[in-house]
Amino acid sequence: MAKIFISLGSNIEPERHLKAALTDLNNYFSALELSSVFESEAVGFEGSNFLNMVVAAQTELSIAEVVSTFKQIEQAHGRVKGAKKFAPRTLDLDLLLYDDTVSEQPIELPRAEILYNAFVLWPLAEIAPSLTHPVVKQSYQTLWESYDKSQQSLWPVEFSWSA
Repeated sequence: MAKIFISLGSNIEPERHLKAALTDLNNYFSALELSSVFESEAVGFEGSNFLNMVVAAQTELSIAEVVSTFKQIEQAHGRVKGAKKFAPRTLDLDLLLYDDTVSEQPIELPRAEILYNAFVLWPLAEIAPSLTHPVVKQSYQTLWESYDKSQQSLWPVEFSWSA
């Protein structure tokens, strides 16, 4: 079993889409661990605020199968295939980590945005503070503590979901 970390984000009916994604993820993966949910301003474009979180899970699927599963879940919840990268979205699921795998194919791991997006790093540091980034060799807690928090504005929000 591999331990994976997943970034979830939405800015179109975000609470509804995050809850739906969690339900779907719970059907495909085991032992879900949820971070807090954070609200943040859109990054890279003008748009509604996002809700973001990170989820840890266990899987026997390969990296390619995990990514394919994420695409199916996104599309089931209205994500348009081939939509612009910096645009509003119903659901965005990204594989951040797959154990300690460092790769370029089938996707880049660890995902680069871990180091530069507060809406990924803060929730990741919350649920895996002592886990070490496989490339920079620092814990996610250390990375969050040294992150320039003036770069992006985000704040925790109330959110509840039950499996």
